[in-house]
Order: sequence, then C-alpha cells, then structure tokens
Amino acid sequence: PARHFDTGTTEPVSFFLSGLEELLAWQPDSNDDFNVSAVPLAKRQPPLHSKRPRTLVCHDMRGGYLEDRFIQGSATRNPYVFYHWRYIDIFVYFSHHTVTIPPVCWTNAAHRNGVPVLGTFITEWTDGEKLCEAFLAGGVEAYRAVSEQLARIAQHYRFDGWLVNIENTLSAVAVGNLPLFLRHLTAQVHSAVPGGLVIWYDSVLQNGALRWQNELSEENRVFFDACDGLFTNYNWKEEHLERTRGLAGPRHTDIYVGVDVFARGDVIGGGFDTDKSLRLIRQHGLSAAIFAPGWVYEHLGEENFLQNENKFWGSLAEYLPTHSICTLPLATSFSLGMGTSRFLAGKEEEAGPWYDLSAQEIQPLYPEREGRLSTSCCLQDAWCGGSSLRVQGTIPPGEERVAIRLFSLQMPAPPKLFLTLLYKLEAPQPDDFAVALELTTWDSGTCHEGNITSLPEPNGRHHPRFIPAPPPGLAKLLAACYRGSHGWTSRCYELDLQDCSLRDLSLLVSRHQPSPQETSFTCLLGEVRVLDAASMAASPPQVQSLTASQLWWQ
Repeated sequence: PARHFDTGTTEPVSFFLSGLEELLAWQPDSNDDFNVSAVPLAKRQPPLHSKRPRTLVCHDMRGGYLEDRFIQGSATRNPYVFYHWRYIDIFVYFSHHTVTIPPVCWTNAAHRNGVPVLGTFITEWTDGEKLCEAFLAGGVEAYRAVSEQLARIAQHYRFDGWLVNIENTLSAVAVGNLPLFLRHLTAQVHSAVPGGLVIWYDSVLQNGALRWQNELSEENRVFFDACDGLFTNYNWKEEHLERTRGLAGPRHTDIYVGVDVFARGDVIGGGFDTDKSLRLIRQHGLSAAIFAPGWVYEHLGEENFLQNENKFWGSLAEYLPTHSICTLPLATSFSLGMGTSRFLAGKEEEAGPWYDLSAQEIQPLYPEREGRLSTSCCLQDAWCGGSSLRVQGTIPPGEERVAIRLFSLQMPAPPKLFLTLLYKLEAPQPDDFAVALELTTWDSGTCHEGNITSLPEPNGRHHPRFIPAPPPGLAKLLAACYRGSHGWTSRCYELDLQDCSLRDLSLLVSRHQPSPQETSFTCLLGEVRVLDAASMAASPPQVQSLTASQLWWQ
C-alpha cells in the first residue's frame, strides 16, 4: 500500500492521516510493524511530572516527512539531526496534515534518551471548520470516536500523546463540546499510554473566535483546565507572562510559553537571541516551547550545521535544566544517527553518507566553556557507527588535569561497577597526556570506596582502578579492553562502592608533567560504558517467538 511503502523504492515509510474519514477509518494493519517504535521510553531524573520548569521542542521543518520518513534510513548528505536531548523534556513532531504521526525514527531516538514524543492533531482554514463541525457539533459519540482513535494510534505506534491545534473559528455548539472532547482525549491517552500527554495550543477562545492570546487568559483557560498543558502563541511581552503566572497558580509549569526561533511577528528574541526570550520565561517560573529550532539548519545552511547547532543550544544552556540518567547499563558510542561513513571497531567499513535517527545512540551533555573547552561531533573518525565525540580544551597553567562532565547520573551505586573507555588522543603531543574516567558521588557520611575501612574520597571523586585483564566470565563482554585498534586505545576499570549515590561521569585529561604554560589537547571518545557487575554476570534473556514475514528474495 502506498501509505506504508515508498512508491519509488518500495521502502517502508512513515506517514500521516488526512481528514476525518482517514482518521476514523484507521485501524492497525500488518504493514504497520515498521512504524511501531521499538525503543521504550527510558527513565530519567527528574521525571516529567516534577514541578520544575520544562522545555518542549516543536519540530516544524518544510512540511515534515522529509528524509526522516524512510524508516530504514537513507543516503542523505548533511541531514538534520537533533541531539541535545539532555536539555529538553518533550519533543513534538509538527506538520499541517490533520493527524501527524511522528516518524518512528524520531520516537526511537527520543525514547532512547528519555524524551516523550507527541504527534499533532490540527484543523485549520475553512476545511478545518467543516471538520470540527462534523465531529464537535455532532454530539458525544462523534467526538468520543475521534479521541478514542487518537489514543489508539498513539498506543499502537508507541509514541506519547498529542499536541491539539484548532486554528479555525467554531460554532457555538462545537466550542461547547471542545472542552469535553479535550477531557475525554486526555483521559483516553492517559489510560492507553503510560505517562501520556495532551497539550493544547493557544488559538480558539471559549466563544469560538480564533484569536491568539499569547498567554493563559479567562478566554482560553477552559481548555487548559481540560488537558495537561497550554502551548502559548509567540507574540507575548513580559506582562503576558506575569498575568499567566498569576492565573495558572500551582500549574505554572504546565504553561509552555511559545518561542519562535524564526522570530516571526513581534517577539522578544529568536535566532541567536532566543536566550532573551528564555531568560524572561524562566524568571516567571514557566515552561518554554521552542518552536522550529531547525532555523539553525534552514537559515544558516547545512554545511556548518553541527557547529552552529552546538553554538545555538550552548547559548541557551543556562536556561535549560538538564536531566540525569538513572538506570544501568549506560553504553554509548555517541553516534548521531548519521555519518559520512560507517565504522566498526575503529575501521571504516563503508564510505558514503547515511542517515537513520533510529541508530542514534545515547547523547551526552555538550559542555562548552568559552575558549577553554568544547565538545562536538567528529564525523571523520569513529569507533562504531558514524561519529565519535571530540573533546577539545586546554589545561590551565600550573594545573595537572581537567574534568569534562559527560553525563549527569542519579541512582544508587551498585556494590561493583565495571567501566570501559575507547579513546584516541590527537595532536599536538598525544604522548604528553593521560586519559581516564572519573565518577563522582553525592556527599553522604556513609559513602565509601572499597572496603569499609578506607577513607571517604574528598568531595566524592572516585578514580576507578585500571584492570589489565578482564575478570573470568566477563572476557567476552569486556573483550574490547585490550583490543584497541586503528589508533584507538581501549581501557577497562573497576570500582567498588558502598552506600553511595552516583552523581556525574566525567572524562579526565591530565598531563604527565605540570607546566607553567597552558596546554591544548584534542581527544576523540569512541565508546563509554558503565556496567553493574552483578547484572553482567547474569546470562541475557533468550530471544523467543522470532518470526519473519513479507520476505522478497532478490
């Protein structure tokens, strides 16, 4: 069927639904299997429902369903990727089709990094009025059928809910049923999808008029009260934020204040001034909805995209609370789900561009310190996948080492950890430096390294012991420890902890000799793993009930 497979190549594709008939006629189909997300939503700290202000990203690029629609990837040169997942809470895939089902590659990448994904249900213009009249003015059964279908679709494709965007005027009957529809949809999504969400876009008022408020007001709060959040329009000033904060009361973090990165209309700041908008939003304790951050790619061009992307998100980092990993194992080769080559064990296996967000791995923090430190993606060399993480910086005069925070952690430490690291030091003098991992723990009187008689580490910094050979039983898993190849160095470490809580995982770069000069270094990280020794010893679950279908031999 054309909806499920590209007519040109026969490859499976992600798709949308147009109009009410297609939505109501939708049912699960055996051709759907490709479109169902295979990655469960990873846990993270703090959880979404904590009361700290959140960050929503709304992805709107050239109508959507571009190269990202190819479920098994494509040979796209310089594709758009998003990888600052540690800094955001919710990802919305937006298009102007009635029912935007997020392409499954986005759901896979976001879920792997702990971020829920919403599709979009939109009605607009005169067609939208007719559509709304048909399901909202038609009585209880009509709007319940729509909300039940939307919840079933999210549950079936395993994404996390909906942004609802009614951008057309409504009759009195239709607008009277709208809050009831929203309540029913929200209840259905909550019961069908664990942690599911429904967010309302600031558009129609309770009298049915289409008038964007740029705030929570008495005219639109009936819709906010019926669902999980409000995404405001973009043309607000500080007084709108003040009124919104007052009216929202204890639900102030459920208000996502819209920031259009393209800065269309009368806005505080977009582009590289987006931080000005975020500063004000955070001063009022509200959440933010960053709309169309693809501006970096569309406006500044594809060539220097990765560099510009790090600059853009780096400029906002002060206003984006980050998230911690709270489960082990943690293993990543930092791949962005794209590349100019494919690498395996440090060797280039295949040259040529590729793009597949489902293959994106867990992404780190991307710390930047002006002139002192930068972390970025290196496409020219990798241990596995399409890229490695390039860490560049300087060790200040007189200091021996610098720690670069890769991941924030928040979990009880198991009694024994194994850590593995694959790295490559680049010029200037790679022999002058040593590279290792550092784990920090939260301050507590009880936390000890090793046995109970050893003293607590000062300020909870632990330097795992280097192990020259893998312990018996783990030789297979830790085989890479001693098999650095193609210029990559491989290291394994162990760490015994008692009554500790993990806090940060950092890369430690130190120089062998202290120096009165500052020294620059460049290090590529190919892979990092943090493993709980106890669960490593257990044998992995067996794969069961494997089936293959739709085979076509060529």
